[in-house]
Amino acid sequence: MPKNIIKNLKILERDISMKTFQEYIREGMYDPGIFKAFWLAGGPGSGKSKVTGEITGSWVGDAEKTKDRKKQLRFVAGRTGPLGLKIINSDEILSKMLIDAGMHLRMDEYTAAEKEQKETIRDEAKKLLKKRQKNYVLGRLGLVLDGTGKNYDKVSTASNSLRAIGYNTYMIFVNTSLDVALQRNEMRTRKIDETDVEDMWKAVQQNMGKFQQYFGPKNFIIVDNNTAYEEGSNSEKLFFGKIFAQISKLIRTPTDNAIANKWIANELRMKQLMFED
Repeated sequence: MPKNIIKNLKILERDISMKTFQEYIREGMYDPGIFKAFWLAGGPGSGKSKVTGEITGSWVGDAEKTKDRKKQLRFVAGRTGPLGLKIINSDEILSKMLIDAGMHLRMDEYTAAEKEQKETIRDEAKKLLKKRQKNYVLGRLGLVLDGTGKNYDKVSTASNSLRAIGYNTYMIFVNTSLDVALQRNEMRTRKIDETDVEDMWKAVQQNMGKFQQYFGPKNFIIVDNNTAYEEGSNSEKLFFGKIFAQISKLIRTPTDNAIANKWIANELRMKQLMFED
């Protein structure tokens, strides 16, 4: 791996470790989304990033074009919204690392050498993501686990692991037609092959029924994202506002999980002991 990538990787790893540790110390049991985890499902081009930001207030970091001829892309960091949900997204870290390595994000145009380099960087991005998620879970912080939902067993296994330590788990299923997904993929900064879009769309659609059964009707939210609303229009605000209210209600409903409540009680006791004379 080139030296500049290794250097940027070490800086990013340090920032992730410090940031998540500081968040754990600051929030912990006071996190508004404590013990709540939302899986995000939907293939490439479904508009998951936009939907996530609008309905949770937490935005994933992403690339944007610049006017600089030497550096045509720059990475814009994500942010945590009022519901306190932390986004777990491997593509966020991957995009930043690819940009830092001087690579473009039109992955359907990559040469064989660029594809090999991308996979090497992707492996490192996944390692960093695991470290970030581990720190978030350590503090029982609220999560949005951003994926496609193409692998039912992977999602259900991970969800079961979080449920075992007291989390309530949910799914937000961002649904579009295949035609809409293909059209939006063409407009993405990080475009992928049309064949991959179609294969993932079919896999996600086949899993919808199983996800509905696993999460249950109250914890499974379908977002029909076929309509392209005008940015900032009243129609867009109304559409996303209703779902935001639905998510907010789930977040603000106190957990009735015995494991979670025991953890919270222990944390309270520890904090009280720390401040006793």
